Amino acid sequence: MSKKLSLSQKINVLRASVMGANDGILSVAGIVIGVAGATNNNFSIFISGIAGMLAGTVSMAMGEYVSVSTQKDSQEVATANSKYNLKHNYDKEYNYVYQKYFKTGISSSLALKATDEMMSANPLDTIVREKYGFDPNVYTDPYAAAIASMISFPIGSLLPLLAITLFPAEFKVIATSISVIIALAITGFSAATLGNSNRTKSVIRNIVSGILTMLVTYFIGTLFAH
Repeated sequence: MSKKLSLSQKINVLRASVMGANDGILSVAGIVIGVAGATNNNFSIFISGIAGMLAGTVSMAMGEYVSVSTQKDSQEVATANSKYNLKHNYDKEYNYVYQKYFKTGISSSLALKATDEMMSANPLDTIVREKYGFDPNVYTDPYAAAIASMISFPIGSLLPLLAITLFPAEFKVIATSISVIIALAITGFSAATLGNSNRTKSVIRNIVSGILTMLVTYFIGTLFAH
């Protein structure tokens, strides 16, 4: 029976999915808009988009794997150091937890009681959580993040690829740009929601970066138009 993902692991997978889709939209939109600036040949535009989709899918998956693996390695090192410190310098670790609780504003006696209870129940979990902010029983999963990104990137890239290919020549650039802007607004909002950050700023930042990307690539494409 497969092991269920924890909440933090699920959030990590969702983050990788949203960012993968966002990068797929933005990257492939930049490619196909740029090629469309140089030629109206649908086959050339489509092949360029497919190449960008495949390259981006592999790149995003590998990037997520390396990034999350590095994070996991850091968590494992922090847990190992905490185990060592608890074994060889328990009093210092105990005092760290006590001081942290005490600095929250509670009384010394209550902070001491809380420290006693937490350190008696599970000292390693307590130290890692209070010092490093993660659960030592649940590490981030690089494989899940890589797979999520590998799936979401091509899904996101389908939007600009289909829009630029299917719309009539006179409307394809503007139609693709509008669809990309709407999609980037959605992914920007989703990313901000997952990260508990300002949604409006995230949406605006995402849209502006998308518009600038398409403008730059389209301009470069027009330089090679014939």
